[in-house]
Amino acid sequence: MTTRPLDGRHRTIVRLGHPALRQRSEPVPVERFGTRFLRDLERDLVRTMFEDSGVGLAAPQIAVNVRVLAYFVPGEGDHDEVPPRVLVNPTLTLVGEATEMGWEGCLSVPGLRGLVARHPAVKVAAYDADGRPLVFEASGFHARVIQHEVDHLDGIIFLDRMNGMSSLMFEEEWDHYAADRDLPVEV
Repeated sequence: MTTRPLDGRHRTIVRLGHPALRQRSEPVPVERFGTRFLRDLERDLVRTMFEDSGVGLAAPQIAVNVRVLAYFVPGEGDHDEVPPRVLVNPTLTLVGEATEMGWEGCLSVPGLRGLVARHPAVKVAAYDADGRPLVFEASGFHARVIQHEVDHLDGIIFLDRMNGMSSLMFEEEWDHYAADRDLPVEV
């Protein structure tokens, strides 16, 4: 079980319609690494993500226009736990041509889920809040979470990635009708 850090302060998550969600975020300049601004943002993102029961949260979702995101992957089923991590100025290299469909929801679009095609693996290059480089590969759910959060940095919401709206459903209905079932995939 992940220890959920409670330092930092809880921030309000903006919802679909707020202009911060549709802007391309600005890179964090080198001189901001290691500053109180970035360390406070790091703590606030992680705290807010956990308190709102998310697995990822990008700075635009709390109306901060910088390329910073936080995420973690709970250890469930066939994937290992990835402890809370913050990525600054991440860049992704998609691995392979094929994509896989999977269910996604979003703290900025509360109460809805839909099927989204994502690459099953990505190579990530980023920095931590102190400016140390991070380079790694992620696959499966780990890769999906990172792609979803990087989309937020580019002003993209998971709804934009859906092939159509036929799989869009409220979470209560998803829990009842779809969570553990295969549904027809949109073409």
